[in-house]
Amino acid sequence: MGLRSGMMTEMAAERKRLEQELARTLAELEQVNKKLEEKADYSLGEGDSSIYEWEFNFALRQSLEEKAKSIQAALRRIEEGSYGICEVCGRKISPERLAALPHTTLCIECARNKH
Repeated sequence: MGLRSGMMTEMAAERKRLEQELARTLAELEQVNKKLEEKADYSLGEGDSSIYEWEFNFALRQSLEEKAKSIQAALRRIEEGSYGICEVCGRKISPERLAALPHTTLCIECARNKH
């Protein structure tokens, strides 16, 4: 297997992994949305734990929506051929970093410098 075909196989595997992660994220998002459909009226001092749970799920929904967008952007970068390339410095993002954060757009050095 040549270098090019090895890279194509690697990208196909990464695409599949991202698609599976996206499917899990969207399924979790659907479950959270179902929990958010019911919001009872609360009087002062009543239902405090229910309000907390609703607000927690609302924040979780926002986080899942951002994650889904990030994964979809990573899938687009695979199609464009720019996946795994740091958007700041243009160097390859390490395989270890991509394994931990498959939808990252920054190499570890640029991520450190960002903060």
